[in-house]
Amino acid sequence: MRNTTNPSTTDNKNAPTLRLVWPQWQGAGVESVHKFFSEVPFEDARRGYAVGSAVLNAVLPAHNGPTAFVPVSSDDRGLGKQDGIEAKEAVVAQLATALEVIDRYSPQRILTLGGECSVSVAPFSWLAKRYGDDLAVLWIDSHPDVGTPTSHYPGYHAMAVAVLTGHGDPDVLRLLPATFDPGRVALVGLHSWAEDDFPNIARWGIKSFRPDDLHHSSQPLLDWLKASGCSRVAIHFDVDVVDSNEIVFGLGGEPDGLASNEVRRLVADVSAVADVVGLTIAEFIPRQVIRLQQVLRNFPLI
Repeated sequence: MRNTTNPSTTDNKNAPTLRLVWPQWQGAGVESVHKFFSEVPFEDARRGYAVGSAVLNAVLPAHNGPTAFVPVSSDDRGLGKQDGIEAKEAVVAQLATALEVIDRYSPQRILTLGGECSVSVAPFSWLAKRYGDDLAVLWIDSHPDVGTPTSHYPGYHAMAVAVLTGHGDPDVLRLLPATFDPGRVALVGLHSWAEDDFPNIARWGIKSFRPDDLHHSSQPLLDWLKASGCSRVAIHFDVDVVDSNEIVFGLGGEPDGLASNEVRRLVADVSAVADVVGLTIAEFIPRQVIRLQQVLRNFPLI
């Protein structure tokens, strides 16, 4: 499934970036939403990712390139567990739609505003087809997301790295334009995992960096990137990698992660030595905004 097509000679750092707004929430497991966001009604909590993508699109700087929205169902269709994946029908359908949207623009760069972690699958796979072996993935996340349909946890957002490296559900893999050699994927800030999935990292040959490896310097990551031979990178930023002792951005608090200034430094240092052609911001849950929605519900004139 890997594609090693040479990138277009027209690729350059001034090319327009597609901003892909993808408010997918279905990949987040019911179990996690109940556990980590119990202060609001469940129906509102599990759609918090959709609110997060809207807030991100509103607060980021003005965008002079194209913006596209991936339509996401807000009802309960396709949420049942199937083939070991919760909400498989919904996430597979929306994955196909996202790839169709990206195809219409044929971008050289993609900024994706999620949504849970699986929103990186479509844009990164599409970019893998475009750039082949010259593209590496930096998965900045507390979690490895290397689950499969045989894992205990059935949430699809925990399977994103697995499918990007060619492992997982065949119905998902058939849709992907390309996958990554695991040797071109690095897990950055990893310090929380499920024991049944964790062995996949070594088994597949994925490099991982703990927060302690990167607190003082980006050099270990830069050395890995140089050794990969890749001049381009796609960066996945799950906001829960930021130490929850500093601030909780994501669904659940993950203490002892990277500080926010360390994340900024890592991304800046990588950007200085590689061409960033993909960036995803994922798993943002704006709790205050969602709580405000609760307060305003049924107000007159709204």
